[in-house]
Amino acid sequence: MNHLRRRQVTALITGALLTAGVALAAPASAATRAPTPLVVNARWGGHCTYDRLVIDLQGYVPPVTVTPVPELVYDGSGKPVPLAGKHFLSIRLHPAAGHDDAGNNVYQGPKLQKIHLSKLKGIALTGDYEGYVTFGAAFDTAPTHSTSVLHSPERLVVDFPHPATC
Repeated sequence: MNHLRRRQVTALITGALLTAGVALAAPASAATRAPTPLVVNARWGGHCTYDRLVIDLQGYVPPVTVTPVPELVYDGSGKPVPLAGKHFLSIRLHPAAGHDDAGNNVYQGPKLQKIHLSKLKGIALTGDYEGYVTFGAAFDTAPTHSTSVLHSPERLVVDFPHPATC
């Protein structure tokens, strides 16, 4: 009986070790996690009653936060962004990346751009770090905004209303 009990314990330990090894090799979350969306471009346009910023993505549009900030700074360094304006918004996407897994840039849009629209006066890519991509937007007057998501291709739209100009 002692010999049979030893075999059962050995089988249980071996099974537990194999199960632990499989769990360490392939976490369950890895199979279900979607790839990080890639930010590939940013563009803008002026319309009669609003200015629009469009951020193009590959994958899906992740959650976004749009926050008024007293000044624009580059993520990581904290250095000021050389973009004129009196009012600024930080537009942060997470999870997102402007580079692929090998570290190659996939973002092809402007890094720093002065703009001459009714409301929007400039944009800057201020960060691409640890799963966050951040843009800064500059304005002469306090902006209001609305966000929406468009599909095929995937893109985040941020509209800045202003008095009619047409």
